[in-house]
Amino acid sequence: MDAAAWDAKYDARELTYGEPPNSTLVDVATALPRGRALDLAAGQGRNALWLATRGWEVTAVDFSAVALTRAHRIASRSPKSVRDRLTYVHADVTTVLPEPEYDLILVLYLHLPHEQRRIVIRNAVAGLKPDGILMILGHHSENISRGVGGPQDPEILYTPEQLASDIGDRAVIHLCEERVRSTNDGIAVDALLLAGRSGLGSGDDRG
Repeated sequence: MDAAAWDAKYDARELTYGEPPNSTLVDVATALPRGRALDLAAGQGRNALWLATRGWEVTAVDFSAVALTRAHRIASRSPKSVRDRLTYVHADVTTVLPEPEYDLILVLYLHLPHEQRRIVIRNAVAGLKPDGILMILGHHSENISRGVGGPQDPEILYTPEQLASDIGDRAVIHLCEERVRSTNDGIAVDALLLAGRSGLGSGDDRG
């Protein structure tokens, strides 16, 4: 991963205030009681900010300093009660080892080589409370041929079944499916997985 390249990408992107959260996250999180959330690869923080406005305590992690600066700037327009629920961390998500204290962990549109992806998923599962939820959402491997947008490197894309394999027996799979969404340029194909540690105990598992 190249943080400098992502800094340049965010520098070139127009800052959008009030950019809406991911619609699938809205569907998932609206049904959950508010708690503590960890947003890995948070970018400019649209999802973290939305969660904070709903009463969640959110830690947003990204390795782009430019993205986090913009996240701060966007959040500065929110009430103090919302800002106080947001913590921004500048870090490489492949090195983050969260304590098992999160009710919700997000890995949204983070596309890495398989081994790095497995590390992030393994550590994310270990960061869940016993009844916490891990949400992984990203561009499906077939988006290159069937959809629009997203990375065009098949090595960093995935299917729902591959995500489930990455989880293994570390968590219980609640949902594992393909999602199709409409964009301004056409149809995009995503992979979605929801998993939790319910029934597996709360011991650390980073092996």
